[in-house]
Amino acid sequence: MTTTWNQTFFLTVAFFTILMTSFTVHYSTKSPDAALHSSNPTVNPKEKNVTVSSSLEDETQAFLIFKNISVLIPSITFTHKDNTTSAKKSRATILNPRKKYCVGETIIVQIEMFDHLGNRKTYGGDFIRARIFSPDLKAAASGRIEDFDDGTYHAHFTLFWEGKVFFSLVLYHPSEAVSALWRARNRDYGLISFMGTFTNGTHQVKSECGFQLNTKKEICEYRKEEYNEIFYCAKPESFHCESLIYLQSFNSDLSFLSTPEKSIFDRGNIAIEIPQNFESISVYSCTESPPPPLEQCKIGMVPPFPSGFVLQNKWRPAFCHIANFTLYEQMYTCLKDKMIYLMGDSTVRQWYLYLEETFKGLKRFDLHRTGLESMVLSVDLQRNIRLQWKKHSHPIVASRFYLVKDDFYVSEQIDQLDGGPHYVIVICLGQHFRPFPIHLFIKRIINVRKALERLFSRSPDTKVIIKAENTREMSMDAERFSDFHGYIQYLIVKDIFRDLHVGVIDAWDMTTAYNTNNVHPPENVVQDQIYMFLTYIC
Repeated sequence: MTTTWNQTFFLTVAFFTILMTSFTVHYSTKSPDAALHSSNPTVNPKEKNVTVSSSLEDETQAFLIFKNISVLIPSITFTHKDNTTSAKKSRATILNPRKKYCVGETIIVQIEMFDHLGNRKTYGGDFIRARIFSPDLKAAASGRIEDFDDGTYHAHFTLFWEGKVFFSLVLYHPSEAVSALWRARNRDYGLISFMGTFTNGTHQVKSECGFQLNTKKEICEYRKEEYNEIFYCAKPESFHCESLIYLQSFNSDLSFLSTPEKSIFDRGNIAIEIPQNFESISVYSCTESPPPPLEQCKIGMVPPFPSGFVLQNKWRPAFCHIANFTLYEQMYTCLKDKMIYLMGDSTVRQWYLYLEETFKGLKRFDLHRTGLESMVLSVDLQRNIRLQWKKHSHPIVASRFYLVKDDFYVSEQIDQLDGGPHYVIVICLGQHFRPFPIHLFIKRIINVRKALERLFSRSPDTKVIIKAENTREMSMDAERFSDFHGYIQYLIVKDIFRDLHVGVIDAWDMTTAYNTNNVHPPENVVQDQIYMFLTYIC
């Protein structure tokens, strides 16, 4: 017993030593000579002890989540492209094929992977995207991939509609690319550089900013102690740290991929269809009686995967039904007396623009802001509706400058609200985090969850909707913006929010089914997301 306790004690000490070392590496400047100037007032020592304890808990949880994800990612040393998975050499077959399939049944497609030399793959980890579709019916649905870790995969599909059904099995990235992306992403910061604009009267000066700075200049430290968040700028001479007004970003020349690894991220090697030995299947309605009606979508329901399907170009959840919003007056009634706070990236700004265009009574309030939009506000005084979108805080990846003077993290925005039956909060984080180590995203989502727990403690009748991130363009820089990064973040969000009383809009599943491949999907997809949102809150 004593020996076991001692071993556990030393392991625990070693764990926290590693943990705090990791924390120091990710959240400090690299230069020991840099002088720090905090933009926040001094923290009370008692409050600081509580904050440190909370930070340790967050870091522990983030470390465990990171560890659980890491075991799912293949660790492969890249040797040559010929040894990577080849979509064209691989093959897909229907498992236990039948002459007749019925609506509601599940069909499994077996995928066997080979490399470019025709050798059978002996390990898994390939990033595969699977969907079924019927062009004539404007129907589609995502498939679920099962990885057997030996080069064999099963794609599971639910047959939601009758008719001729086709299959798409896409090798988005071979396992060797997945391994390289995961290693590169978590190696360090630096893929995105930030430039801050400091203002003193009519005089402006630009200075380097970021989560890490390699400089001997004095440093402005923008610390949010209670949220364990920190951001830095090199302090310009004769300027106060508080005079930082704008930020903008750009891709740096840095890459953590080796030259041979970069070849597997050429556009011609991304998202390649895997050959099938079948063309399509026919699905029939095998029962005369219709299925029992689904309950209307409501907050607290946990979507399965796939969470729904597209039919006649309309999204249909598999676990609930969307309310019928055929008349605008029905939607107006839904929004009456509500304060709606959209928090996050430009994909929820799309929601704002759709709602503003749809509800003519909403009038935009001129906030007289300059630069890239970072906050917008509309009001309908007759129906007492307030609609606001505000971006999340660092990181924002945008070449145009944006205002940061009233910048708040999403957890801060939540803590600033009283909450109650008239409050609706929508949260979406993801796209801007893809070029940064996953630890940053995990910690941010943990912070949001804790803020929601505080919100529900004081105002349990507040309505909260979590929107998953969309899939995006395949032509984007894979090292920074690959959908593989987005998929990992999608899993993290589902895991961290899984037992909260929130509504979930699985935009990842929806945009996969629609095959949009656009960070800002077309209006009909946004409309489907909005209708589900309205169903949740009404």
